[in-house]
Amino acid sequence: MTPSTETSRIQELRTLLNRHNYLYYVLDRPEIEDYAYDQFYRELADLERANPELITPDSPTQRVGDQPVREFQTVKHPVRLYSLDNVFDENELQAWEKRIEKMLGRDENSVDYVAELKIDGLAVSLIYENGLFVRGATRGNGTMGEDITQNLKTIKSIPLKIPVTGNWQVPARLEVRGEVFMPKDAFLKLNQERNLKGEPEFANPRNAGAGAVRQLDSRITASRNLDAFFYGATVLEDGQSVKPLTHWDILQTLSDFGFKTNPGRQYCQGLTEIMDFVRHWDAARRDLSFATDGVVVKVNSLAWQEELGYTAKSPRWAVAFKYIPEVQETRVIEIEFSVGRTGVITPVAIMEPVFISGSTVQRATLHNFEELGKKDVRPGDRVKVQKAAEIIPEVIEVVLDQRPDSAKNRVEPPMQCPVCNAPVVQLAGEVALRCSNSHGCPAQVLRRLQHWVSKGALDIDGVGPALLEQLVNANLLQSPADLYRFSVDDFLKLERMGQKSAENAYNAIQKSKQQPLFRLVNALGIRHVGQETAILLTDTFGSIQAISEATLETLAGIHGIGEKVAESILVFFADQGNQQLIDDLQTLGLRMAEEKSATAPDESSQIFKDQTFVLTGTLPTLSRQEATELIRRYGGKVSGSVSKKTHYVLAGDEAGSKLVKAEELGVKILHEPDLLARINEANPQAEP
Repeated sequence: MTPSTETSRIQELRTLLNRHNYLYYVLDRPEIEDYAYDQFYRELADLERANPELITPDSPTQRVGDQPVREFQTVKHPVRLYSLDNVFDENELQAWEKRIEKMLGRDENSVDYVAELKIDGLAVSLIYENGLFVRGATRGNGTMGEDITQNLKTIKSIPLKIPVTGNWQVPARLEVRGEVFMPKDAFLKLNQERNLKGEPEFANPRNAGAGAVRQLDSRITASRNLDAFFYGATVLEDGQSVKPLTHWDILQTLSDFGFKTNPGRQYCQGLTEIMDFVRHWDAARRDLSFATDGVVVKVNSLAWQEELGYTAKSPRWAVAFKYIPEVQETRVIEIEFSVGRTGVITPVAIMEPVFISGSTVQRATLHNFEELGKKDVRPGDRVKVQKAAEIIPEVIEVVLDQRPDSAKNRVEPPMQCPVCNAPVVQLAGEVALRCSNSHGCPAQVLRRLQHWVSKGALDIDGVGPALLEQLVNANLLQSPADLYRFSVDDFLKLERMGQKSAENAYNAIQKSKQQPLFRLVNALGIRHVGQETAILLTDTFGSIQAISEATLETLAGIHGIGEKVAESILVFFADQGNQQLIDDLQTLGLRMAEEKSATAPDESSQIFKDQTFVLTGTLPTLSRQEATELIRRYGGKVSGSVSKKTHYVLAGDEAGSKLVKAEELGVKILHEPDLLARINEANPQAEP
């Protein structure tokens, strides 16, 4: 393929992939199978790898960054983001409408509105320059937000480039506002994975989505399957050929520009139509793929919006009608204690079946024994139950005036594990109670194995929960290493295991030996170490041995880890059972190290050896990531906070509190030219 042909093919593939992204993630009308899409994507990635000078920011391959950022930068919004006032019933909404009509001097029912389902997510602002997505930020305090551009690029319903389409001319500079959210199915999947890891589950999709958007590693954000709806646009530079006159026009314009807009919206003339919309969705919202907690009502005319203006914190021309969560009563049959992967014992209320928000509920977690004590839930109690964000069942309170005589005794925390009878322990600074038999408790063994084979860990397809439970109950599996000792014949000895299933399980287990190191680190089940921390450890140390030999100071100095996680890592590798597991895994052929990164410290020129840097502000030519890699290449370490142990602070423009603290502590301040001069002086041939 000639250079001109390659250039043409790259552009053709980008156009093709962007179109299919739009069809799949925005319109929900896929035209090709996932396999065909993956083949086009792989072809584009191969061509760009061979021609790196042809890579552009709007290429579909650039949605996920390959390195985590050290911290988010604070940015100023070009136009303030306001919050909304709330109303909770028809009378309050009617009073709001009357104020609107009075301020505009309009007759009753003469103002038109747009009603949109209120997404329970995270507000974001996107900046496009000449149609290209250049910056995305959180709402923050409305005036300042955090720059999360790379994370927003991972959301495939967000266009990296606005296509020229319809009757609208793309402005030179445009701000688009919307809401990032986690779909219900993605939320449930994430909680299942966290449950397998023994990690606390998220209470609702909003918390999970907000946490995903603020991951320092965009690869983690990409794995969370976020989505977004957009509802607002402001031209910051150059007008459009046809200027929108209404909010409904803006929504149509955003759709023309390739943005995903809320399908739950309606043009309304007056209060009656608004309330019809509100009542319809109060019943129908249970069937939606996303969580909604109300309806946003906006004056449709942009001229009237401008005339109405703002209060100190909210637009006068918009209001949020909030739904009241559905609450039902039922009876608690018993309080069950479940044991997780890390030994955490969780109280769970087993209840008489009750229909809430579209489904029948029988179980509700009580989170921990402190929460159980506060709510004082007892078997036999009548309780009020709701679904957080219409998804997760939770006990709100006990109906005390209906407490039966049989519920006179409080539920006491167990002294022994309910599964293996080992003593229960409570670690310093923790609310949770744990089974102390970490290597012998069948419940912990099973949950660790379920985590080991899960998609976030070693992703062993063909070895599911039922098979693992069968193996553990038969005492054939006591550690993950035992999986790799199984032959096809061993699997065939199990009940209801055919030849094909046995071969699939065996091959999947053997294939997992070559999974990237960060997956193995995650699979080990170190407390407080999830996928993002596993990536940090792998990028920093490169091998299991190096991680196991790291000191508390070294581990805690890695931005994103901290002392608590560092202590947990040390405790894990000091445990003899864990040491034996790692020795066994190495003997069995699992990948225990990654190839040395191009950005790893250069052993031939360790001019910054054992020296800790902290970066602050914007550097003239180097990005924060480039500066970090440069310091590491020459033996230095980069920390996220300034202390007496910091050797240098590398400061740029708009340096903040870190610079002030460095000056107070007498830490030496360097600027980019100083850093480059030191490197050039020590190594004249260097090409930083």
